[in-house]
Amino acid sequence: MTRDLRFMTLALRLAAKGRGTASPNPMVGAVVVRGGRIVGRGFHVRPGFPHAEILALRQAGSLATGATLYVTLEPCCHHRKRTPPCVPDVIRAGIRRVVIAMTDPNPLVKGRGVAALRRAGLAVTVGVARQEAEELNKAYSHWMRTKRPYVTLKAGMTLDGKIATATGESKWITGPSSRREVHRLRREVDAVLIGVGTVAHDDPSLTARIGPRLTRLAERQPLRVVVDSRLRISPKARVLAQQEVGKTVVATTALADPVRKRALLEQGIEVLTLPAVGENVSLTALMNNLGRRGITSVLLEGGGKLNAAMLKARLVQRVRFYVAPLLLGGDDAKSVIGGKSPARLASAMRLRHLTTRAVGGDLVVEGDL
Repeated sequence: MTRDLRFMTLALRLAAKGRGTASPNPMVGAVVVRGGRIVGRGFHVRPGFPHAEILALRQAGSLATGATLYVTLEPCCHHRKRTPPCVPDVIRAGIRRVVIAMTDPNPLVKGRGVAALRRAGLAVTVGVARQEAEELNKAYSHWMRTKRPYVTLKAGMTLDGKIATATGESKWITGPSSRREVHRLRREVDAVLIGVGTVAHDDPSLTARIGPRLTRLAERQPLRVVVDSRLRISPKARVLAQQEVGKTVVATTALADPVRKRALLEQGIEVLTLPAVGENVSLTALMNNLGRRGITSVLLEGGGKLNAAMLKARLVQRVRFYVAPLLLGGDDAKSVIGGKSPARLASAMRLRHLTTRAVGGDLVVEGDL
């Protein structure tokens, strides 16, 4: 491993510490190295807090003069944010060389930070561990590019693709190790999305919990989003509770009963009225709305109907299936993707970058769409 790659790998590990807290900002890590020795390090914790470069430079102090700065994302150079730009501080600190993993997809920054550093006479290297950096911030990059959140379809299923029996029983198909991992995922994303059918059948709370038995609420909770075109949701649904812990938004249409809407509003629930596609909520409009709110990542935990609709609308970027060693069978059991099957195999969606791994007694299959 080259010296540059070794120090950038450390910066990437630091950046990952901002997972679940830095959003909608990117996860960024930085390391200041002088004479082969690390003299400063930092990572971006959350919006409004100092950027990784600034923290690393502060820790380095006067030792930053003549040193090399390793940073996982191009330093910013604009003022349209809560914190000052980083490029002037990097220059003032006397940094001699800057090694950057990836350029910032934000059009306010892209390439401009690098150009400003080079104009100031600093040596700049771009692309060290680029692939790893892009993977770390894929949700941020997608949001910057499309103005919509990066959506991961997550499901616990049997080996033959069933998520519930014909009567709706689904607890628990997968094992405790898989469930603990899912709660970690909830802590890391900005929002969790389900349909009203899942609320009716499973009555989930959609909170992120911690501990061996998942009994304690995590400090950070995702926004809970329920798709319900006619506001059929029960006012006693668990997903509407604990608003002081985690907020819930119910996405509906003009078809909704105004009396039910008023009752939810009086409960302190945000009701988002969106355009309809047929009799259903426009999922594209919903994703656009969430993107405008700064929601960069969504965990889709829907039933077969919502999963199918999101896939058909091409709003899913990744799938993560927790597959239990069970065979359920039956045409009437609930499948992970509902609706009608395409007539030809050529219409099937093919996953890219497929990976598999074991979690407890289950198999996790992941891939990009």
